[in-house]
Amino acid sequence: MEHINLRARAKINLTLDVTGIRSDGYHELKMIMQTVELYDRVFIKKTDKPGIKIKSNLEWLPCDSRNLAYKAANLMMSRYGIDDGVFIELRKSIPVAAGLAGGSADCAAVLYGMNILFGLGVSRSEMSKAALELGSDVPYCLMRGTALAEGRGEILTKLPPCPNAWVVLAKPTMSLSTAAVYKAIDAVEIGEHPDCDGMIEDIKNSDIYGVSKKLSNVLEAASIPMCPMIADIKKDMLDLGALNSLMSGSGPTVYGLFDNKETAKGAADKIKKKYRLRDVVLTKIFNV
Repeated sequence: MEHINLRARAKINLTLDVTGIRSDGYHELKMIMQTVELYDRVFIKKTDKPGIKIKSNLEWLPCDSRNLAYKAANLMMSRYGIDDGVFIELRKSIPVAAGLAGGSADCAAVLYGMNILFGLGVSRSEMSKAALELGSDVPYCLMRGTALAEGRGEILTKLPPCPNAWVVLAKPTMSLSTAAVYKAIDAVEIGEHPDCDGMIEDIKNSDIYGVSKKLSNVLEAASIPMCPMIADIKKDMLDLGALNSLMSGSGPTVYGLFDNKETAKGAADKIKKKYRLRDVVLTKIFNV
């Protein structure tokens, strides 16, 4: 095999709770993650010339050692003694710096793809350990589907598939620093924590209405003061027929869950026009 094509899928948070700060300085998390159909295309090809070359359809995206896909390739090459070079093309469709794990998904795809492409035979467990070195969301992006994530996000428990729904993603024009959001949440008194156990029961029962009612992300308390448009878009999602709406990750992307495609499409069109947003996507729940 000389090349491989992969789909690196975005994620949303159905719940996100911060339960403390660990001794290593990271926040202790408990969250339910879900893959959606939206994806980046990741093409990986062996080259005779040593080294890593990355190309992207986004001219402004760093394609050097700052890129997580580059870091993933470099880790695999150095750890497993790969002498060949690689060319990686990223066709980005997932909004960048959006709380949708686009960079982490690309990173996971490169780890997985190079394992296959070079016939390394690296186990899923070993791959997950390598993934955690590159980012807290990367182990989940290797697993995909519906999962409970704890610790930094690396302690993963596979859950039954989330019931199907249409998903409208809308990213405000303002970007948020993940580090700044987590720093700010330390100064906020969290009033109500997500009902993760109840959410898991609703997922097991394939109850999309129960799932929708329990959407919850404590980081909104820190992110909304930095980007008030998050709250505005959430309200519009509900007014336009969403079962419920939530910010994903540390933001700023807001999503709405819909049980009807036409309603979801109408909401996406109206939100895109109202806020003059570039990144508004109609997608749906994706289960592996």
